[in-house]
Amino acid sequence: MTQARIIQKAKNAMQSGRFGTGQWILEFEPTDAQRADPLMGWAGSRDTRRQLRLSFKTLDAAKAYAAKNSIDYHVVPAAERVLKIQAYADNFR
Repeated sequence: MTQARIIQKAKNAMQSGRFGTGQWILEFEPTDAQRADPLMGWAGSRDTRRQLRLSFKTLDAAKAYAAKNSIDYHVVPAAERVLKIQAYADNFR
């Protein structure tokens, strides 16, 4: 049976905006190990489901899709966002 994980999209580290962070992503677990290509040396595998990422607006929608298509899944909890409050003057201590 197909294994998948459902994760909440994280904030892009390169930008300050939080657009799209409410989306949930369903990714399939890898079933084949990656191997180095003998010609180019790039890592690859025969598992094409690695390339597939489905996005959903809610966690319930992602769970419903997985249940409808007989996909075993586990939900990965989102990392806690830590807000460090700092004054500008703290840069000069």
